[in-house]
Amino acid sequence: MKPIRKQRLFLIILMLAGLGLAATFALQAFNENLMYFFSTSDVAAGKAPTNAVFRLGGMVVKGSVERPNADLLVRFKLSDFEKEVTVEYSGILPDLFREGQGIVAKGQLDSRGVFVAEEVLAKHDENYMPPEVAGSLKKPAAQP
Repeated sequence: MKPIRKQRLFLIILMLAGLGLAATFALQAFNENLMYFFSTSDVAAGKAPTNAVFRLGGMVVKGSVERPNADLLVRFKLSDFEKEVTVEYSGILPDLFREGQGIVAKGQLDSRGVFVAEEVLAKHDENYMPPEVAGSLKKPAAQP
């Protein structure tokens, strides 16, 4: 093989390796930033990861909101009308947060099976429900 051909072949192989490496890094970054949504039934069934951040949606169960301490910790239950999951959040809740409304919380499960939220999002008016929550509430219940 002539030296020019060897040089071109080496350059082409180097470019293909660079493209492959760039694609690998892009897919890895995308996968790390991917956040899944789970309903309370999914979490109760053990389908949610225990070591990763995900979104949990449902309706705040009436009478479940409690503030155990004088600090910002709030504990409440979320439900999809089938199963309930206890949520703990330390921070200021959105102004529109109240019992009986749909919310989406971002966080992860702890060793007790409690969802520890780092962010809580509430609907912004009476006609809106987060799409994930609406979808999980419209799934047909299992027939006995």
